[in-house]
Amino acid sequence: MSETAVKAPGVPDAGRWKALVFIALAQLMVVLDATIVNIALPSAQQDLGISDGNRQWVVTAYALAFGGLLLFGGRIADLWGRKRAFVVGLAGFAVASALGGAATNEAMMFGARALQGVFGALLAPAALSLLAVMFTDAKERAKAFGIYGAIAGGGGAVGLILGGFLTEYLDWRWTFFVNIPFAVVAAAGAWLVIREPQGGRNRSPLDIPGVILSTLGLVALVYGFTRAESDGWSDAVTVGMFIGAAVLLLAFVLVESKVRAPLLPLRVVTERNRGGVYLSLGLAIIAMFGLFLFLTYYLQIVKGYTPVKTGFAFLPMIAGMITGSTQIGTRLMTRVAPRLLMGPGFLTAALGMLLLTQLEVDTSYAAVLLPGMLLLGLGMGTAFMPAMSLATQGVEPRDAGVASAMVNTSQQVGGAIGTALLNTIAASATASYIEDHTASAASRPQQQLVQLQGMVQGYTSAIWFAVGILVVAAAIALTFVNAGRPGGTALARSGDAAEDEVPVPVVAH
Repeated sequence: MSETAVKAPGVPDAGRWKALVFIALAQLMVVLDATIVNIALPSAQQDLGISDGNRQWVVTAYALAFGGLLLFGGRIADLWGRKRAFVVGLAGFAVASALGGAATNEAMMFGARALQGVFGALLAPAALSLLAVMFTDAKERAKAFGIYGAIAGGGGAVGLILGGFLTEYLDWRWTFFVNIPFAVVAAAGAWLVIREPQGGRNRSPLDIPGVILSTLGLVALVYGFTRAESDGWSDAVTVGMFIGAAVLLLAFVLVESKVRAPLLPLRVVTERNRGGVYLSLGLAIIAMFGLFLFLTYYLQIVKGYTPVKTGFAFLPMIAGMITGSTQIGTRLMTRVAPRLLMGPGFLTAALGMLLLTQLEVDTSYAAVLLPGMLLLGLGMGTAFMPAMSLATQGVEPRDAGVASAMVNTSQQVGGAIGTALLNTIAASATASYIEDHTASAASRPQQQLVQLQGMVQGYTSAIWFAVGILVVAAAIALTFVNAGRPGGTALARSGDAAEDEVPVPVVAH
């Protein structure tokens, strides 16, 4: 890497706001990819002759590779340098997207999706840790993370709109090809403007046992939840995956506490504030992911919306997220403690969810869905932004990549759990409703109505659980997160030696 790619520590990077544009663009591409393919899946399945039993692998291959390799990706970013990891991640993601768009059979499609996950796991932690080490002033950090938080939260809904447009008016293959210009622009821009602080690399040898145990453990955990959704919780393979994940992750923690240069230094997660952030963020994502899925089905199947109209129906949620993140979160983050944004934010989102438990077959969009989604977006945007910032605040620069990877890991695992858990609850409530009401439905139209009512009953039952999960996330944020406002009180220590917890330098004005 050239000398110009490195800047002296403690000096604000002149190109940091330009760098934010390219980092945000890359983050948008990764988040889009999680939902954009869902809209295109039915068309791709038909074209490539993918069986119903195998179609979940289009989503699962990406989730397993991405979720399983995140910690490894974060550590590689600390080892290689974040800029290099970021650019390599973008280049690989573009190549994998080109392969997915050109897929001629299911094996090629599954391979491309897994490859996207591999490079996404390198790219996502590098992006977040670049922000963490480039923006060290409290006010600037608040603005940068406000923009990043809005994209991380709202990008999934943007994916639904873009996926709908591309599938309806072009071809499903464009949901893959669209990543290529994103990646090329972000990589070229990043290479030219990003300059990393000196001394931020972690050159200690790679912890191979940690890499193997964490990757296998996370893959087993994510696959267990994915399989629970399709095959049930009592399925032998599902149970085996959960037991395997528990054993592997426990062994991982034991190894990390013993080795000299751990993949995940335990000081990163045992610090009270970061632990609280990872836990509350993971729970909030569980609630959020399940809801995305249900609302997409509700709008398309029950209300008969087209893919494009469904995408636009999510706009209030995006607007709420952007407002919560860039207006409320950014303005208040340097004035109040993070928990006073996270706790009320999660509770506001729970209130929005509570409105959505009132859904019925003929519910008016304007009366229930619009305010519900607006509150949900507003709450999530307000809570996400300080959570993202706090998760990487006070971390030594050499641990920034792995701390960022933990944020992404809690989101990925939360997404897998949310989809499986809430889907199972919904399916069971739907089956039970249909069984109880089929006898009284004599004519065909009545039977069809019972089917739709059963589906809605399933969605609302699952949304009630999501409300409860968000309340627990708020309680964890209010209880565990005790950091003062950035630039005010120092981060609370967790009993680690002071040298383990060197804060990212804040430039004095």
